[in-house]
Order: sequence, then structure tokens, then C-alpha cells
Amino acid sequence: MELRLSPGPHLVPDQGQEKARLYIQALLLITECSSSTYQVSEETPATHHHLSFSMDAMWGVYDFLSTDDMWMYVAGAVVVIWMAVWFYLDSMEVDRINEKYVFVTGCDSGFGNMLCKRLDRKGFRVLAGCLTEKGADDLKRATGPYLKTCLLDITSTESIQKAFEWTKKEVGDKGLWGIVNNAGRSLPMGPSEWMTIDDYQSTLKVNMIGCIEMTINFLPLIKQARGRIVNVASVLGRVAANGGGYCISKFGVESFSDTLRRDIHYFGIKVCIIEPGFFKTQVTSLDPIERELTRLWNNLTPEVRASYGEKYLDKYIKMQRLIMNAVCDADLSKVTNCMEHALTSAYPRTRYSAGWDAKFVWIPLSYMPSCVVDIGLKLVLPRPAKSV
Repeated sequence: MELRLSPGPHLVPDQGQEKARLYIQALLLITECSSSTYQVSEETPATHHHLSFSMDAMWGVYDFLSTDDMWMYVAGAVVVIWMAVWFYLDSMEVDRINEKYVFVTGCDSGFGNMLCKRLDRKGFRVLAGCLTEKGADDLKRATGPYLKTCLLDITSTESIQKAFEWTKKEVGDKGLWGIVNNAGRSLPMGPSEWMTIDDYQSTLKVNMIGCIEMTINFLPLIKQARGRIVNVASVLGRVAANGGGYCISKFGVESFSDTLRRDIHYFGIKVCIIEPGFFKTQVTSLDPIERELTRLWNNLTPEVRASYGEKYLDKYIKMQRLIMNAVCDADLSKVTNCMEHALTSAYPRTRYSAGWDAKFVWIPLSYMPSCVVDIGLKLVLPRPAKSV
């Protein structure tokens, strides 16, 4: 028979609920038609009414898909689904933690010391590299029997080799699940003109060369376990705010970590970068900073000191003290939480920004034009006496 279908009344575009209802009705009709074969012998009022109402639903679908609002709904749905998947994957953890070995450098104090204690409580087999015997003894007394320590000076190739051989015996055929390159130093730090080449080298050798040498030496053990490499950089590896070797070394750690991640991901190894903001540790302690600035100032030639002015050092120290007191966070767990997540997550992040100043000041600044950062630092730092 010939079916006469009525298009039904036109829909007003802003009738969202009506459109949704008709959209559902159309889907139900399509489902019904796809699962049944209709043999209509005669047209009845009920049949005509049913088909007319179904065409209303089809017109509703047409109007719904023809409006600009549809793309907003689709975009919103995509964002919600993406966020849900991200949070789900981010919360997944690896299993059999009590069988995994993790080596941490710089464990005498600060982030490394706290991380070792947390990993020990969580059940990891922790191998802690300490610079001093006192640091190693204090850490062993504060932890359980599964944490072991060794003396490690990451500026010494011989010391690194000894630590590797010791670690190789400890982990056996299990391999090394993770290495956390945490050891570092910040001083000397100050105006670039005040530095000597030895000042640069002393910082680069610890923060950058030491990190690279540790990673390259321990890489066979990490490949064996398909584990993690966690390198501690800094927000000053994204924004160069100070002279000296510190910012240079942290930019180097960022670059090394990025290239390493792309080179070895085929072996199932994850490389994570920790970018802490300013925290109250020995690295940001004011007394050593002021002593180093005074030493650098006293080593300058009279001509260089005159170009800055006799009051420049006091102003510079005062500004450093003000900045450190204002932004340094005492809660070190914000950093160790990131380190722990990088070691325990089934899908660790590539970068972790720890601290409110990192998230809301330094990382946003790293995406700004250079002139914006330059102007900001000019407003903070004192002006030399003979500036032009």
C-alpha cells in the first residue's frame, strides 16, 4: 500500500526538551523497524497516527542536528569523557610493590630523605644513596629492615660504579624498578657576571652531569624491570630567573629527560620529570645563600663592584630574603607525592609541577613571551648604580 506521512508541526529551535524527546522516539522507531518486517494490508487511522508521530520525531532529529547547540553538546561530552578517562588512568597503580626495588640519590635530607621513608612504609625495597655516613645512619634508624643505604658521591665516577655494582647484587634478576635522581645543589647563584667558570662547573657537575651519569650506568637494570626514571628538575628549568649554574643545569635535566624518554620508550621504560617550586630545604636556606653572595661580591674587581654600587649587595640579599620568605613552602610532601605517583602509577605523567608557585606563577610564565619575564624580573631585582 502507499503510505502517506505527515511531516508534523515545525519545531521551535529553542525547545530543547521537546527535541530530546522526539530524538529518543526516532531512535526507538529506527530500532523497531530494523528488527521487524512490516506488512500493512490496509491503512488505518492508528497506523497513520503512528507514522505521523514518528515523522515528528524524525523532524525533531533533523532540527536538533541542524542547530549550533549540537556542536557545543558534542564538545562538552568529549571533554567530560576525556577527563573521566584521564582521572581513571591516573588513579591506577602497579601491583606487587613489595617486590620492586627503587634507588634514590641525595637521601641525607630534604626530598630524598622524606621519599625514602614514604617508600619504605609503602613496602618498596628502597636503596638509598647518601653522601655522608651520618646521613645514612640517621636514615637507617628511622626506617625498616628493607631499606638499605650506600655512600654515593654523584660527582665521582668511581663512586657511581661502586653503587651500581652494589645495586646489581641487591636486585638480582628482578632488575631495578625505579631510580630517582634527586641529589642536587643550588649554590653559587647570583648575577652571571659575578661567577667564575669553576662556579658554573661545580653546580653542573652535580645537577646535570651527575644525573646523566647515574642514569646511563643504571639503565641496564631499569631495562631489565621495565621500570621508571624519575629526574628532579625545577621550575627554574622552565624559567631562567637567576644567574649561575643552577638554571642551566635544570634546563639540561629537562632536555636530557625529554630526549631519553623518546629514545627508550620502546623498551617499556617511563621517564618522569619533577618540577618543584620553591620549598624550604637546604637548597633554599638563606644563610648559605647570603654567604655565597658575599663571597662572590668580595671576589669581584673594584671596577665591577663600582658598576653595581656599594649598596647593591645589601639590596640583592634583602630581595632574596624577601622572595624566599614569601614563596617557600614548608610542606615537602607536595613534592614527594609527585615522586611517589611517578613510581606507583600504572600510567605516570611526563611532568609533575609541585607547589602553588609552580602551578600558578612559574609554569604559566614559561609560556609567556620573553619580554614579559624580562619585565617581571626587572621589577623585582635591584638596579645597578651605573645602569643606562
